[in-house]
Amino acid sequence: MKIIMLGAPGAGKGTQAKMIADKYAVPHVSTGDIFRANIKEGTELGKEAKTYMDKGLLVPDELTVKILLDRVAKEDCANGYVLDGFPRTIPQAEVLDKALTELGDKIDYAINVDVPDENIVKRMGGRRACLACGATYHIEHIPPKTEGICDRCGKELILRDDDKPETVMNRLQVYHDQTQPLIDFYNAKGVLKEVDGTVDMKDVFNAIVAILG
Repeated sequence: MKIIMLGAPGAGKGTQAKMIADKYAVPHVSTGDIFRANIKEGTELGKEAKTYMDKGLLVPDELTVKILLDRVAKEDCANGYVLDGFPRTIPQAEVLDKALTELGDKIDYAINVDVPDENIVKRMGGRRACLACGATYHIEHIPPKTEGICDRCGKELILRDDDKPETVMNRLQVYHDQTQPLIDFYNAKGVLKEVDGTVDMKDVFNAIVAILG
């Protein structure tokens, strides 16, 4: 069962990817984690990726796919995997699709966690973080006992720049320009499934399980 998670930033796809991985006993494969692991282990692919990252450049799609294929070729991916954070663009999807086809393989499901922009702005705008101990809260869903104060260490909670409405709107614009076309790409391949991401995360998960069986 090879799954790609799609959805806007803040839609909750990362949380769902972890839950799917746990239930079906397959790895949750995040490109960020793979890059860090390869660089830490000093692999040839990691060294090559680092040369781009050190210059502040994006790692080319072909190299990213090579690193990804190296990861999913490992024994723990024999029964499948959940891809989170890749592909982000049509060229990346095409490179991945071509590489998998050459291996006689393919993606089984592309699951889009669908959440309207206004919900995401509200959801992310409600996040609060403690810079002192790293605890996170949400003013509606996981509020601190005392408004603006961390339960764990008593320090002040802040709204991070990443979660401010103007930043979120910019990230959503990039998503709509670059990543949303993937929905059409995977729909054309007959593997796209959509779930309502505005409901409780357990209900989102149950909808995904109903699709995967």
